[in-house]
Amino acid sequence: MLKVFEEVKKNVVLKPKTYTIDNFAFQLHYRVTALMLLAATVLVTSRQYIGEHIRCISDDGVPSNVMDTFCFFTATYTVVKHLNSSMLDAKFIAHPGVGPIGPLGVNSDEPIKRHAYYQWVPFVLFTQALMFYFTHQLWKKFEGNRLRKLVEGLEFAAIAFGDKEITVGSKTIPAKEAMDDKLRDIRKAFLRGLYISRTWAFNLIICEFLNCIHVVLQIYLTNSFLSGQFLNLGPEIISNGLESNVDVLDIVFPKVTKCTFHKYGPSGSIQSHDAMCVMALNIINDKIYVMLWFWFGILFIISIIALLWRGLAFILHRRSQKFNEIMFATSCPGKLNPWNVLRIARYCDFTDWLFLYYLSKNMDGFVFRELFKDLANDLDRNVENPELGDMFENEDKDNPKGKMLN
Repeated sequence: MLKVFEEVKKNVVLKPKTYTIDNFAFQLHYRVTALMLLAATVLVTSRQYIGEHIRCISDDGVPSNVMDTFCFFTATYTVVKHLNSSMLDAKFIAHPGVGPIGPLGVNSDEPIKRHAYYQWVPFVLFTQALMFYFTHQLWKKFEGNRLRKLVEGLEFAAIAFGDKEITVGSKTIPAKEAMDDKLRDIRKAFLRGLYISRTWAFNLIICEFLNCIHVVLQIYLTNSFLSGQFLNLGPEIISNGLESNVDVLDIVFPKVTKCTFHKYGPSGSIQSHDAMCVMALNIINDKIYVMLWFWFGILFIISIIALLWRGLAFILHRRSQKFNEIMFATSCPGKLNPWNVLRIARYCDFTDWLFLYYLSKNMDGFVFRELFKDLANDLDRNVENPELGDMFENEDKDNPKGKMLN
């Protein structure tokens, strides 16, 4: 079965990112959901397990390959009155929705249900995968690699105790002076706001909000694509199960349908040829869309919870020392000095606090605790001396190595 996903494997690199700029809920959108949709796209275009997507049975008046091609690229249909479990149980019809339609065929007033979506399923699934990746790309554009520029080169800073840089294979352990200069640059950037603008956290929250809106949009678009039947898919399955002879999946994704081919006879009159078509593709389609119904619901709930958590953090980041200790303990192993936590929380607004939180997720615990302590001291001095920026300028003149990162 893994052969089906070889094309996905060639084009998708499954490895964790070095730098964390979002949370678990955000990653569910562009990693899990996008990958699920790509896998579904490959599956519905594969013939390894379902064979031909459609095979039609008709009289000898039309070649089978012509009938198969015609019925696949035009809409097949089911007869509404034959979507009846009682008639199926009584053996009046062979399959749900397949039976006599009337003397005029499809031109009669008999209600029929046309099915044309199956041609577009792979294109729609692939487009949805791209759309779920869009908010991630938008956030990366807004973020502009700010975190990466600040923490790059600090992977081994926790063991940087020597006077000289040490290279082991492809890894480099910086000198202690270089590490101190790097941490000083991060503090300077944080306090001056040259790398950290007030829009950083705002843009992140906007993208998280867009994720919620996007899930709702995808539910609406999928429901429109399936002619308004997607929204009821989950509730019908939950309430009625799949034990009925004619369940909701037989109505939305019929396995056997009808098709009518018209051609001219020897005398020039129009002849109608009815066919019964086996829709092998719908064996896969129904599983995919049932899974998507439940997954979209779960994804929307998780995205809403993530937004509510952001709101809670906005309220508590200045009001609760315990909240700050828990948050930074989960992102950065090791205990922070409670007094430093209190000072940081008092001086930082939510945008700075959120950036600092993500900074902690991308740094070694020991290194971040050193940064946290020095930053708390800098903030104290900044309150006492608003000319802190001038102080950094003077330090830069005395220490040219400590100049700002480019």
